[in-house]
Parts: sequence; C-alpha cells; structure tokens
Amino acid sequence: MKRWLQDVPVAFQFLTRLPMPSAAFRSDALSRSARFFPVVGLAIGLGASLLFRLLMPRLNRPITALLIVTYLVIITGGLHEDGLADAADGFGGGWKREQILTIMRDSRIGSFGTIALVLSLLARCFLLSALPANRFTAFVISAQVLCRWTTLPLSHFLRPARGEDGQGARIAQKVSGASFTVGTSFALGIIAYALRTAFWIPFLIASVITGLSALYYSCRIGGVTGDCFGATNQLTEIAIYLSGVWGA
Repeated sequence: MKRWLQDVPVAFQFLTRLPMPSAAFRSDALSRSARFFPVVGLAIGLGASLLFRLLMPRLNRPITALLIVTYLVIITGGLHEDGLADAADGFGGGWKREQILTIMRDSRIGSFGTIALVLSLLARCFLLSALPANRFTAFVISAQVLCRWTTLPLSHFLRPARGEDGQGARIAQKVSGASFTVGTSFALGIIAYALRTAFWIPFLIASVITGLSALYYSCRIGGVTGDCFGATNQLTEIAIYLSGVWGA
C-alpha cells in the first residue's frame, strides 16, 4: 500500500502539470505508476465536468467546448498533443525506420504535425460542443480515462523502438502484467460507473484503436516511442467523443 501511495503522485507528475510532493528516485517509478494513469484521467475528466457545469449557464456550447479543450491542454502541458504532432511528422514524412525516428525526435513541427494538431483541436472542440448535456460528464470522464489507459497495453506488449534511449524506453515492456491488470480494472470500473451498461462501447473503441496502433507501430518502427503513446491517446479521446455524439 505504501508503494501505491508513492506511485500515485508519480503518475500525476508525469501526465499533468499539477504540483506533486517530491519522492525518492526509483528507476521503476514510472512503469509502476502506469497502473494509475486511468485514475489521472478520472481527475482530469472531473475537472472538465466541473468547468462544463460552471460555464454552460453563462456561455454557449462552442465557447464552453473551446475553454474545456484549453483546460485539457493546459493541465497536461500539451504532452499528448506534442506526441501526436511528432508522430504525424515522423510517420507522414519518413519512409524508413531510422528516418521516422529521426523526424520524431526533431523538436520542430512540420506540415503533417501541424495538420494533425489542428484537426485534433478542432475535432475535440466540435465534438464536445455536440455531446448531449446530460451525457457530457459520462463521456468526458470515459474518454479521459480510456485515452490514458491505452498506454498500458502499448507499453506492456511493445518493446521500445529506440532501445534504451528516449522517453518510451522508460515504460515500454516495463509495465508488468499485474500493473496492466490493475490499471485495466481501474479503467473498467470507472467507465462502468459513468456509462452503466453502455461502458463496453467506448472500451471496445479504445481497444480497437490501441490494437491497430500497436500493429502499425510494430510494422513501421518495430516498437513504440513516447510520441506513439501521445498519438494513440489523442485518437482514442476523439473517437470516444464521436461515439457519444453518434449515439445521441
């Protein structure tokens, strides 16, 4: 239990800009904390829901959605957006494995990354503004939980594309089966409470996107990087919002 209490702040520290108490360095801290990534998603989703309830009586839906997306970007420091942009540049502009990895490491953003980032922000704004008000909290929480859950299967099953170099190497193939199971249980429990019997739909969507992403990353670069985690995260979040709008 003590280790779990130490791992929770690490998960929040890695995925958000929220101030967390410092902890003694452990080489396995990040991979152990991955089981709590869905819990971080729950906290972020609750913040978005609270913002929705505060803004909706005073602002129209498009402006409310824009402010919520802004909140999501700020609280995460644009971590996943940065990953999406780098992955889009790498896979869109590179042909061979080494070329793709080199482009993804470049801090400059290219045309593919810019297009992906703009489309991601627009998609989330439009979809959040179209979500039914009475289902907004359920789908936002489910999306925030499941988009972070995707890191668990990706990092459990895929090896790091850059070996021991890069952000992805800190977690890829270092998430144990126990952590994967616990994190998945957290995710399923949260979305089942939020969506009741319809929880299987977003979970299936997240699983399919994760599986297809894993296959694509394995074929193109032989593993996964930190940018790949961010790209799958963004695709999953958008897809779950879309399922909520579609179902309505």
